[in-house]
Amino acid sequence: MKNLVILISGRGSNMEAVVRACAHEAWPARIAAVIANRPDAAGLMFAASHGIATAVVDHRQYSDRAAFDAALAQVIDGYQPDLVVLAGFMRVLTDGFVAHYSGRMLNIHPSLLPSFPGLKTHQQALDAGCRVHGATVHFVTPTLDHGPIVLQSAVPVCAGDDAAALAARILKTEHVIYPRAVRWFVEGRLALDGERVTLTPPEPQWLFLDDTNANAKDNANAQAAGEGA
Repeated sequence: MKNLVILISGRGSNMEAVVRACAHEAWPARIAAVIANRPDAAGLMFAASHGIATAVVDHRQYSDRAAFDAALAQVIDGYQPDLVVLAGFMRVLTDGFVAHYSGRMLNIHPSLLPSFPGLKTHQQALDAGCRVHGATVHFVTPTLDHGPIVLQSAVPVCAGDDAAALAARILKTEHVIYPRAVRWFVEGRLALDGERVTLTPPEPQWLFLDDTNANAKDNANAQAAGEGA
């Protein structure tokens, strides 16, 4: 039974997706705690309502990033985590913090990394004239929004899209791929090989959302249809 600790800053919709998938799919894991850096993070109420321990480490109470990270790590480690899951945790982490959880901390970023790290990714994609955009689950490394890629999702960029419309379309896929990636970790199926992630046994590590019917389809299904044609 693996212990998962989830970090949030706001609503934590990806946290909700992980919590629900863990329960529905009966993972050999438990959500040990949900921790926020803001006392008003709405996701804390959801976690508490599902019987999950919650904690707040308010970054505004610390003089610098290193002091905050040290306090945060102390709280996290109290739950003996096998995996730390960043779910909309809007803090840049120090190298020491990242090293402490090396190989056991995942993040989801709303772009097809390595493209568009940082903020306002959807507007960046629109400004660049991208025809597809998406999200990436990756292991966290000291470089911001960088690290071995576990799973990606992609959606078409449609005529008339603004950043909000594109974000909403991508969020649907985030709620699919993040629980899937976390489950793979829980099942011991992920291995790091330098900058690459190996999944055993192999299965598709990307997902495409066909926006014409709003159904998520694995590339395996698309390939199977093509091979059968």
